[in-house]
Amino acid sequence: MEKFVDIYQRACERKGSELALQALLSDVLSPSEIAAIPADRFLACFTETVFQSGFVWSVVRNKWPGFEAAFFGFEPKKMVLLNEQHIERLCQDERIVRARQKIVTVPQNAQMILDIEKEHGSFGQFIADWPVDYITGLWLHLKQHGSRLGGNIAAYSLRKLGIDTFILTKDVESYLRHHQWLDAGLTSKKGLKQCQSAFNEFQQQSQLPMTHISQIIAYSVGDNRVGMA
Repeated sequence: MEKFVDIYQRACERKGSELALQALLSDVLSPSEIAAIPADRFLACFTETVFQSGFVWSVVRNKWPGFEAAFFGFEPKKMVLLNEQHIERLCQDERIVRARQKIVTVPQNAQMILDIEKEHGSFGQFIADWPVDYITGLWLHLKQHGSRLGGNIAAYSLRKLGIDTFILTKDVESYLRHHQWLDAGLTSKKGLKQCQSAFNEFQQQSQLPMTHISQIIAYSVGDNRVGMA
């Protein structure tokens, strides 16, 4: 199988130079920085990604100040108190995207956060303590205990917050399948285990964060060439 150094070199060529590639890589927080993220920021990020899923991302982004106001800053203890009347009012609130099936995820995911905090002290600490060599397990935990956090939603949310995770984009999936790392359903337990094994191997070879490995793989394949004839 291809070594990560070869993937890295190809990504550098496609992006024009090593410097250009490095400029495209996302920042990754330390465990102490992750532990310090307030619970409301996790809930806000989950909500933003849920609303962006299957929708125009820029619309949600442009309306985000309205979301923050409508949901009172996404404080979990306040959000679990949303009753049917509050939900109905939010469904008519022009400051946000009025999708009821997504609005109701806010109190549900707020409850998940509060439940985890009871056991772990803080949601940020729970996330910070999760081993990156089993990050797919965190995705599954959030999917199972939260609302509409399946697919890539958990991974995208974590990435936005600076938490180290790979994301199974189409380019990444294509690479893993082409190089025989993945031969199962992408979101099946077998498929996730295969993906995790691939990224663990690449991390051992490179000593890079999962985030950077994921981005470099994506930049090394697909229709994203820059600086090449």
